Amino acid sequence: MTAYLLNKLGYALLTLLGVVTVIFFLFTVLPGDPARMMLDQNENSEQLAAIKKKYGFDQPVYKQYIYYLNDLSPISLHSNVPSDYTFLNENKYRFLSLYRFSSATLVIKFPYLRESFQKSGKPVTEVIGETLPNTFVLAVSSILIAIVLGLLLGVFSALFKDSKTDRAIQLLSTLGMSLPSFFSAILFAWFFAYVLHQYTGLRMTGSLYELDDFGEKYAIQWKNLILPAVVLGIRPLAVVIQLMRNSLLETLTQDYIRTARAKGLSEFQVIKNHAFKNALNPVVTAISGWFASMLAGAVFVEYIFGWNGLGKEIVEALNTLDLPIIMGAVLTIAVMFVLINILVDVVYAWLDPKIRA
Repeated sequence: MTAYLLNKLGYALLTLLGVVTVIFFLFTVLPGDPARMMLDQNENSEQLAAIKKKYGFDQPVYKQYIYYLNDLSPISLHSNVPSDYTFLNENKYRFLSLYRFSSATLVIKFPYLRESFQKSGKPVTEVIGETLPNTFVLAVSSILIAIVLGLLLGVFSALFKDSKTDRAIQLLSTLGMSLPSFFSAILFAWFFAYVLHQYTGLRMTGSLYELDDFGEKYAIQWKNLILPAVVLGIRPLAVVIQLMRNSLLETLTQDYIRTARAKGLSEFQVIKNHAFKNALNPVVTAISGWFASMLAGAVFVEYIFGWNGLGKEIVEALNTLDLPIIMGAVLTIAVMFVLINILVDVVYAWLDPKIRA
């Protein structure tokens, strides 16, 4: 088992290296000059040159890439020589020295995602730390809605195969898969928060934490979570319904199910003790993939509902070419993808003894 996990971690590190490489070169060759965006319309040639030197834009691309990898690596080299480049200065993050060479020091540290170009030099980790919890709450709420309703409706659909109940559930799941999230968000916001506002009390926009009426402190507004969570959960709900129905129907045809029925067990006991757990394998795969993708796919939903999460932050960073935030956010999502996939492999081993063997 240890060798298996080490193998998975090795592949995970290679995957993350590929992600870092792709996003770095993708955003490095993007049209537009981040130095000009930082200075807005007030730049002159001297200011522009100073900004490019400060952030290393005047360096060859391969050097910028090496510097970026050095910042991300937990074990990296620190220059012992003072530099005009911000990203080379020693005071950019906390570290623990391991070994000092003549011109550099080997240090251990947390991965450094650099500083925002537009938020007055605010560390990217701080920006992500402020927005990621909101996105995580939204994603967890959405996937819980999809899991609970999806498993329940999927079981009912399988038990009442080809009935009116089954057809109604299948129609619901088909509509859920066919509607894009941004369209569903606009539709739900208009109908439930505008047309039916006097009955629902919901608003078209709002985040998890908002200032109170006196503007003195932030308070949690759970009602603002309802619409974005439902909208984000519609598509995975449809997938879970279909997978649970089909998997359960296939499981119910197995020999051990017929044996359980022959022993006189009730249909509820057969489903609960034998069929349900074994039918969960494809559902677990779908849930894990959708949960990870929700962290990235929440961009449109967060922006439409004004939810202050990582997705909304990515959109704003794209509009201003705030490359450190974009790259840091994408890398954070990639790390969560990898960790969730490793966790799913462990869950698989628990669900299926053959995998453990």
